[in-house]
Amino acid sequence: MPPLTKLRGLLLLPLALLAGCNMVVLNPSGDIARQQGQLIVISTVLMLLIIVPVIGLTIFFAWKYRQSNKEAKYQPEWDHSTELELAIWAAPLMIIIALGAITWISTHTLDPYRPLRRLEVNRPIPDNVKPLTVEVVALDWKWLFIYPEQGIATVNELAAPVDRPIEFKITASSVMNAFYVPALAGMIYAMPGMETKLNAVINQPGEFEGFSANYSGAGFSGMRFKFHGVTHEGFDQWVQKARAESTELSREVYQKLERPSEREPVRRFGTVAPDLYDAILNRCVDRNKMCMKQMMAIDATGGIGGAPGAYNVARKPWQPDEKNSPIRSYVTAMCTVEDPAGISIPRTNFRIEE
Repeated sequence: MPPLTKLRGLLLLPLALLAGCNMVVLNPSGDIARQQGQLIVISTVLMLLIIVPVIGLTIFFAWKYRQSNKEAKYQPEWDHSTELELAIWAAPLMIIIALGAITWISTHTLDPYRPLRRLEVNRPIPDNVKPLTVEVVALDWKWLFIYPEQGIATVNELAAPVDRPIEFKITASSVMNAFYVPALAGMIYAMPGMETKLNAVINQPGEFEGFSANYSGAGFSGMRFKFHGVTHEGFDQWVQKARAESTELSREVYQKLERPSEREPVRRFGTVAPDLYDAILNRCVDRNKMCMKQMMAIDATGGIGGAPGAYNVARKPWQPDEKNSPIRSYVTAMCTVEDPAGISIPRTNFRIEE
């Protein structure tokens, strides 16, 4: 085989390997993911405007000024060129400004907490369309999806109608995970005791891959699910199929479900306890435990005992040196301790409440 043919084959080998790949990140089916994919392309092109000329000039100078080239000009006293300095600094500066502007705009436009304003390019959301709410819980090592409006829940299976906004409310049962459907939108972390959100839309029907993008233990590799983009009629049929299941997702059933298990098959629950997601979020599925929001409410009123009292709340100016400084409340702990000599010494510890 001629050397030129061998070289051409080596150059085409990466393209041949990529031919069988589904580059879903750069060719997604959801509008949010599509905009994020465009950001990757734009940023790469802008950076290549510098990288390609630098690599090309490096090769050119190395070839032109090689030792064997006696025709190249030798100028050992040359040390400065204003035109060259302007070109070297102006080009990267303009690219940095462009990347900064794109980052600023996209950070606000693609904020996952921000409700959608369009279905896709030139298609605003109709006034009568209500977002589909899906409550997502990352378990060990499976995904639980609760549909509060439909009153159903599924394990390792997610579905949504095409061209309908979806509002995901995301939390976790134990360790941190990351909810990620590449065809739909970017990765969002799921953390216990906290709620993150994601607003997205799927624009094409199909079956898409979803998984956890954050290592969370032994069963992490099998923590995958299928996301079905279906028509509105198909979604209604899917909901009815789930409702046909006689199993109820109660608090007691959830406590068994959240136990670690690997490669859990798809499961559906026809009914769901209405306060289950709130209990998961506030770490009080077990009714013998106090919910986090109740603890915070007690702290806000001055601690155990309900209303603030003189023994656990103190008020003082926020900035004592300023004349009109606002008054702030502090939760205090007032106690006495005995020193070795038997003398009682009062101590007060302050913690800012508001």
